[in-house]
Amino acid sequence: MDELFAPPTYAWNRLSPKYRTLRRLTSLLVAPILFSVPAIVVGLVSGEWWISAILWGIAAVIAVSRLLLVDRNWRSWGYVEREDDLYITHGVLFRTLVAVPYGRMQLVEVESGPLERAFGLASVTLHTASASTDATIPGLTPDEAARLRDRLTELGEAQASGL
Repeated sequence: MDELFAPPTYAWNRLSPKYRTLRRLTSLLVAPILFSVPAIVVGLVSGEWWISAILWGIAAVIAVSRLLLVDRNWRSWGYVEREDDLYITHGVLFRTLVAVPYGRMQLVEVESGPLERAFGLASVTLHTASASTDATIPGLTPDEAARLRDRLTELGEAQASGL
């Protein structure tokens, strides 16, 4: 089954290790913060702090579960620049492989939110004529994101000119 998600004779380019650190941080922060607001409201309004404790327990379980999966998820990401297309794969439980032909690309976008910038990371998103084949590669260093953007744009223009 693994051969279904691996292009033959090509080595996958991997995401920056900083992306793994970013995912660990968000795993530790997001669930506890999201669950704390309702937990505090329930505790203050009803006085039933045991319900709040259950909500915080659920947040802790979610945070720990996400932390345990960060490494596997990070290792599942990869991309390969081939002659005519770009392969992107990711996913642990539900694996995905997207092949984007260079000639079908309409837009290559580089994004970096506040947390990504703090970790020195960026994402590259490829847009095609079909919304279902848009693809994103997160967790790239700014240099790699710029290189990939320039290369994909160049290859997209060269292959689209033959249409």
